[in-house]
Amino acid sequence: MRILAIGNSFSRDATTFLRQTLAASGVEAEVANLYIGGCSLEMHWQNVEKDARAYELQLNGVRTERSVSIREMLELCPWDFIVTQQASHDSGWEVTYEPFLSLLCDYLRKLQPGARLCLQQTWAYEPDSPHKHFMRYHRDQQRMYNALTRCYQDAALRHGLMLIPCGDVIQKLRQEAAFDPAQGGVSICRDGFHMHWLYGRYLLSLTWAKAMFGVKAAENCFVPHDPAQLMNADPALLSLVRRTVDAV
Repeated sequence: MRILAIGNSFSRDATTFLRQTLAASGVEAEVANLYIGGCSLEMHWQNVEKDARAYELQLNGVRTERSVSIREMLELCPWDFIVTQQASHDSGWEVTYEPFLSLLCDYLRKLQPGARLCLQQTWAYEPDSPHKHFMRYHRDQQRMYNALTRCYQDAALRHGLMLIPCGDVIQKLRQEAAFDPAQGGVSICRDGFHMHWLYGRYLLSLTWAKAMFGVKAAENCFVPHDPAQLMNADPALLSLVRRTVDAV
């Protein structure tokens, strides 16, 4: 299977462990992520119009030295799934989606008629997030979550897109004491908005795997590891992540 993400740092979080997570559930896949930090739907469409080789290509969770355009990647091979998303800070503002998502969907369907188009639902920031745009949501996690959920659901329905419910899974996991910093738990975010190096990135890969292939998270045996961060995963926390993905 071939999976292409046209995204930013949030899709980078989602695709870091995706290939290994799928392999552990018996699905062989090649995963490409087109990366520009903070890239919005409007910027994606501007890059299509300019045919800009503006994206860092990441393959199977590994950064490369290549800069590519969207058209270049769409013409490379048939893709089974193509995933995009709104920039996280714009995700709760419906006015930021159009006409860019409509134009992008039409373009993707023209060049890749056999691909299933998907939206990754992004997630609300942590209550103490330092993100400069969190004030748009009055620094209120629940308010941000409600706003982005409504926008993503409406956009997916309007364009016939598969919605990958990452924001829903994350919000549910935050209800667990083990992932509630206010109760001494681990934050699912590493910096207030990007996903935790291990638990958050694994959660995203499991959520994508479930949405795309019906993978049962509880049966997934992949154990994420990040030697650069000198981290080893707690089996109990991984089990909780898996149960939460299955419950949404």
